[in-house]
Amino acid sequence: MSPEAAPVESPASLGQLARLTGVFFEPGRTFADIGQRPGWILPFALLLVCSLCFTVLVGQRIGWDRIVRESIESNPRMQNLSLEQRTAAVATAVAMAAVGAYVGVLVGAPVGFLLMALVLWGMANLVGARLRFPQMWAIVCYGMLPSLLSTLAAVAVMFLKNPEDFNIRNPVGFNPGAYMDPLTTPKFLHSVMTSLDLFGIWILVLLAVGISAAGRKTSFGKALCAVALPWIVLVLGKAALSGLF
Repeated sequence: MSPEAAPVESPASLGQLARLTGVFFEPGRTFADIGQRPGWILPFALLLVCSLCFTVLVGQRIGWDRIVRESIESNPRMQNLSLEQRTAAVATAVAMAAVGAYVGVLVGAPVGFLLMALVLWGMANLVGARLRFPQMWAIVCYGMLPSLLSTLAAVAVMFLKNPEDFNIRNPVGFNPGAYMDPLTTPKFLHSVMTSLDLFGIWILVLLAVGISAAGRKTSFGKALCAVALPWIVLVLGKAALSGLF
């Protein structure tokens, strides 16, 4: 009588905390586990809460009045307005800035995640990954986790710097655009250089690893192309709009 074959045990699922750390230290294994058992609530909640806390701290430490005033006064088109007109423009913008910031976090961020997941889902399936949307949604939520580190770094810079020197558009400075003069550098070039951000590139790589690990026989090269192509289109489109307006 032939001996019975030993039962094959499936690998144990990673816990939520193990997934959070695994994205940074073992992304391949972590995203493979995420692909098998998609879960997204914890990373999504962390990203949303962190962004909300940053928005609150900006209002308290920097002040929306200062941010709006600097933005308006640095706009060459505003120099043609009278003092009364500029004052009225600042007052209107300040009233809208805080509300707009919170709406951007609570509504804009989830919508942005959804659009990103939809686009990447389509691109991933074009290269043969055969992912279901819940898998892609979970990959996006976990792949965006490096933005937690960039937000924490921005908070540190906010409290280390004089509030008047804090640049909310480029607070951390992990991109070439942070070291270019926005007034003398061509707008298109400055926008492209600002988009070449260390944390942004890190996120792109993680998303590609996620698609490759969770997809069916999808190489990292194909997954990276699926992620990079829409990113390049977005960067060039944003830069073109910046140059025009």
